[in-house]
Amino acid sequence: MTTATAATAYAREAPTLAADPVLEKRVMALSAELRCLVCQNQTIADSNAELAIDLKNQVREKLGQGMSDQDIIDYMVERYGDFVLYRPPVRGTTWLLWFGPFLLLVVGIFLLGLKLSRRRTQVDALPEAEMRRAAQLLRPAPDMKDKK
Repeated sequence: MTTATAATAYAREAPTLAADPVLEKRVMALSAELRCLVCQNQTIADSNAELAIDLKNQVREKLGQGMSDQDIIDYMVERYGDFVLYRPPVRGTTWLLWFGPFLLLVVGIFLLGLKLSRRRTQVDALPEAEMRRAAQLLRPAPDMKDKK
């Protein structure tokens, strides 16, 4: 097998697993709403992890049994918690997921501002004696003038 033939073999689109294209479309739509518990940044529709494939197969099986989309989502949430939802609802238990990044950003900006303001007051608050000593240390030594 040549390299071009091998590349073409891998480039083909994956076949749908359900015989019914309408069912497969529902599987993919529902899979896009569920988070891959391994990858965490992907839906199970996008993930190739074994657990994501198993969850997709469970969704396909439950849809084949006649369960509604909401029944399947409720089943997954009951089993894995709100984290399995790609867009979890805002509740007391998911508050940190929704607002944690913004809270960290606000705290970081506050701490940076506090650090910068303290730094500015420390530089401005040098006593006069320290300023004279610093100026004296920065003057060239008398023997350095003679060497030039």
